[in-house]
Amino acid sequence: MTASKQQQERKALFALAIPMILSNITVPLLGLVDTGVIGHLPEAYFLGATAVGAMIITFITWFCGFLRMSTSGLAAQAYGSEDRQQILLVLSRGLVVAFIIGLLMIVLQTPYINASLWLSGGSEQVQFYARQYTEIRIWGFPAALANLVILGWLLGLHKAKFAMWLLIVTNVVNLSLDLLFVLGFNWQIMGIAVATLIAEYSSLILGLYFVAKTLNVHHKDLIKTLAKTKNTLFNKVSFSPYLKLNRDIVIRTLCLEICFVFITFQGARLGDTVVAANAILLNFLLLISFGLDGIAYGAEARVGRAKGAKDSSALSLAVNTALKYNFMFAIIYSLFFYLFGLEFIKLLSDIPEVVAYASEFLPWIVALPVLACWCYLYDGVYIGLTEAAVMRNSMLVSTFAFFFPCWFILQGYGNHGIWAAFCLFMMARGITLFYHFHNNKDRLGKN
Repeated sequence: MTASKQQQERKALFALAIPMILSNITVPLLGLVDTGVIGHLPEAYFLGATAVGAMIITFITWFCGFLRMSTSGLAAQAYGSEDRQQILLVLSRGLVVAFIIGLLMIVLQTPYINASLWLSGGSEQVQFYARQYTEIRIWGFPAALANLVILGWLLGLHKAKFAMWLLIVTNVVNLSLDLLFVLGFNWQIMGIAVATLIAEYSSLILGLYFVAKTLNVHHKDLIKTLAKTKNTLFNKVSFSPYLKLNRDIVIRTLCLEICFVFITFQGARLGDTVVAANAILLNFLLLISFGLDGIAYGAEARVGRAKGAKDSSALSLAVNTALKYNFMFAIIYSLFFYLFGLEFIKLLSDIPEVVAYASEFLPWIVALPVLACWCYLYDGVYIGLTEAAVMRNSMLVSTFAFFFPCWFILQGYGNHGIWAAFCLFMMARGITLFYHFHNNKDRLGKN
């Protein structure tokens, strides 16, 4: 492999990754602002309720992460093979599925919210304000899920700058409305929910504009352009592989969701202070994951393009380059939280018992970037390859052979047992995917 090819791949990776790192960080930063605004209200149950309510909503949006993942991988492969009709089909099919699921969740909101709050436990105050939050946010599902499709499609087509501005503008709108509604209007948790709802629909409008720009059509003609795929949208021959791919991603995502929900709900059962502290720590984890996902998103697009072009040498170069810089970013994140983690906790809450309790668990956050960076990167690789069955199997093993057995053994250590189990879970994901890729990369590059 010549030095010039390595340099070209590094430039191509960073052209995709840097905009996504910058924009991705705005997502958890918004969560940190939400946490900081609510965390400075006088009672811990406000923060706990926001954490529980947000988890109830994000359970669905993360569960539907297959919309972004499959769209990104399939779009990248269509881009690599220069198949414009397939590029249109991937987008239109994803949007139709997103709107169907979003509308279904609105129809089923009452039983879903009731069951989720029953499972979450928590104090009466946490239950009351979590319900208030979710009953507002649930109306944003059609837009939120469509935005996942648009983001994945833009990434697959190497339109990282469009994706970056989509996330940044959306989160600036959300942040501005957060401050107005909570600090200005004193709407408390309701203000956070309404701000996010408005931002989700604003994002959809902007995202459709970027789609029209990418397709080089006027926004008024966008629907007509996408309608060209209506005859093949749910064609059995092309739709069956799409269903199979998404089925495996759904199973994979469901396992991940179970672990995150378990951490939040188990914290709620341990007390308002524990769930409030874990809310802060989980926001730190999101900051880490969205940053590392920037490299993973770049790997998705580069790996998918290489597979679409059937270039196995480009595939190996893309993975090796991404691995190198993925680890470098992980070291930077660990150092950041080692040096400034305590100050961040204090920024997010001034409740003494919450600050003290969250500080006790900061070492887990310092360790997580290095322990978890491998699973983030290889997730991106396998999304680009559209080999979701491998991701599914890795997640099943990591969840049920590592996370829950570890927690069961260490549950006597309380919240430390939860975080130890989570760290082991993330390590297991990375190790299993690493083992599979490096034992099958020749086959993967040729398929």
